[in-house]
Amino acid sequence: MRNRVVAASLARLLVEARYEVLPTASCEDVVLEHVGTDRTITITASPSKGLTATLQLTERLAAQGYDVVPHLAARMVSGRHELAEICHRLRELGVSTVFVPAGDADPPAGDYRASLDLLHDLAELGHPFAGVGVTGYPESHPTIHDDLTVQAMWDKRQHATQIVSNMTFDPQTLAVWLRRLRARGIAQPLYVGVPGPIDRAKLLGMATKIGVGESTRFLVKHRRTLTRLAAPGGFTGERFLEKLAPAFAQADANVAGLHVFTFNQIAETEAWRRDFLTRLKAPATT
Repeated sequence: MRNRVVAASLARLLVEARYEVLPTASCEDVVLEHVGTDRTITITASPSKGLTATLQLTERLAAQGYDVVPHLAARMVSGRHELAEICHRLRELGVSTVFVPAGDADPPAGDYRASLDLLHDLAELGHPFAGVGVTGYPESHPTIHDDLTVQAMWDKRQHATQIVSNMTFDPQTLAVWLRRLRARGIAQPLYVGVPGPIDRAKLLGMATKIGVGESTRFLVKHRRTLTRLAAPGGFTGERFLEKLAPAFAQADANVAGLHVFTFNQIAETEAWRRDFLTRLKAPATT
């Protein structure tokens, strides 16, 4: 049985949860049917579809009243001129927050090879967005040395207003990383990246709809996720969050909410969130 403090901490994170989605043809309809406008939607950038798909879905969901956070993958933007046009378009839509990963485009579309390159230009363009998110890596990156990820986080701290942690299935790893992050003086609010409830067959089916090349990148990028989810018992996100509740309760933790990787299992994710919230509000031990 979880105690009231843990339950209250987890409930707060679920209330502040936001959903990451991929800009597929059916995504908008599913969001409109199953997710209220109180939920923030973040939209990934796919090299096979280009930023156009991300921006178009951003436009449609913003028009429906959603708070939308588009991903501006640096390696998909050709340079400052295109970035300025994107910023103008997003500001016209009322978008106030963007997320800036490096992205997977290989080769890059133009001048930007890393997220820091684009972040510098955002600053030169007058900081057009009140919120700027960057990625944090609790575990080793498959293609980037740990020393470089630590240095990159330090370099990006002056541009970012929030951090989104990459997925990990080890609560101890995340707790240690969070302590180290704060000890280095990186104080931005953290959104904890967690996978939503995922059916492996549906996930594989969704991956095939992205495009042949993109599907390959998707499966390689999320290979460990698929392996863990396919294991007996799968991944229990609730237990993961419960184990992290003490770390999140620390005075300097500054955990703002959850960043849920839905893999476009949007209806299932929202049903899980609501059910978990209901159970958290049930009578608990002291």
